[in-house]
Amino acid sequence: MVPSQSYEVTIAGGGLGGLTAALALRHRGLRVTVLEAATALGEVGAGIQTAPNASRVLLGLGLRPQLEAIHTEPLDQVRRRWQDGSVIGQTSLGQFCKDRFNAPYWHYHRADLHRVIMDACRDPAGPGPVVDIRTASRVTALDRSRPERPVAVTDDGRRFPSDVVIGADGIRSQVRELMGAPDTLCFSGEMAFRALIPGDLIAADPATRWLVDRFQSTIWYGPERHLVHYMIRGGEYLNIVACVPCTDEVAEKWSVAAAPQDLVDAFPGWDDRVPAMLSKAKENVSCFALHHRRRDPVWMDGRVALLGDACHAMLPYQAQGASQAMEDAAVLAEELGAVTVSEVEGALRRYVDRRAKHAGMVQEASLRNKTFYHYPDGPEQRARDAKLRRFDGESDLSYDWLWGGSPLHDADPVAFSYQFAR
Repeated sequence: MVPSQSYEVTIAGGGLGGLTAALALRHRGLRVTVLEAATALGEVGAGIQTAPNASRVLLGLGLRPQLEAIHTEPLDQVRRRWQDGSVIGQTSLGQFCKDRFNAPYWHYHRADLHRVIMDACRDPAGPGPVVDIRTASRVTALDRSRPERPVAVTDDGRRFPSDVVIGADGIRSQVRELMGAPDTLCFSGEMAFRALIPGDLIAADPATRWLVDRFQSTIWYGPERHLVHYMIRGGEYLNIVACVPCTDEVAEKWSVAAAPQDLVDAFPGWDDRVPAMLSKAKENVSCFALHHRRRDPVWMDGRVALLGDACHAMLPYQAQGASQAMEDAAVLAEELGAVTVSEVEGALRRYVDRRAKHAGMVQEASLRNKTFYHYPDGPEQRARDAKLRRFDGESDLSYDWLWGGSPLHDADPVAFSYQFAR
């Protein structure tokens, strides 16, 4: 359904969630301005996973050719034990996901995925009004003296009036604070290393060459820490995410640069394949504290609403942070695109009603996995491994629930069809 009149939406934040929202709103005929705090639009040098639920949103926005050009497809999800590398469990991805969920499970370099969505927002040949993206535009104030026409004010005093303001400005959202939403931020006590290891170094070493023989998404489980790795850009890089107890420095600073040896030293006594892999990190190793938000249904106030990490930041232990933001974007566009400007507040209320419970369940499952992943060796660890061997989902959320279906009311099966030749 297309509204009888277009109107204006301002989005604070030009990350994956904010740009997906901008593109989805553009497809509904709305005029969108994105205000991004950074001086240049882009994403960090790291990998990202889009499960079928997020892939389905992106495919529905017409991005299939662009995504096929930048993706890497893992064929399996493999779970290993920390001390000897033995396989605890294995779940098929690849063709299985496309057959079962009618959408793929793909890996990307975050910068590549971000660029594809940004280019679609700016493409003059695309449907709807071209998205106006402004960099060096940090939102620091909201003027709601006219509630029906909120104004986002940037740090240099520029004013952007519109009919709706969306805060997609991340875990430390300024829009959330300006909206007066409760402080729900929690520190997990953990931190994550990120690194991209050149794939040619992996392939050249007999001790690590197995990582390029078959592309997989791998999770190693150990006491108080775990390790995730997968290939991106068709094997150009091995993406590393390593979660460990947080240091005082990282807890204080949120994010710091780390030395490659710090990454190796964080996994003492692990299977020899782990240091063989991690020791190949050469540069650009970073470390950041892991925070999350408590489950909270307060995502809007009048014509201001939140999206993604600003309202439901979650730990990375379901690999669903960006995917849930993309689902937010699709539902937000469906609701706002179906109403005229006089009905905006009702549309935002329906958006929150449709998304808060769902995203909250994923938040809580991700938090439970913090314990589930990090059991010390013993009875609980053995019970966990037995569960993973008969895999029905890591937590209380099955993959059928998490990856299946669509958050949209108008999810035409033909529109979302993703048929592959075997």
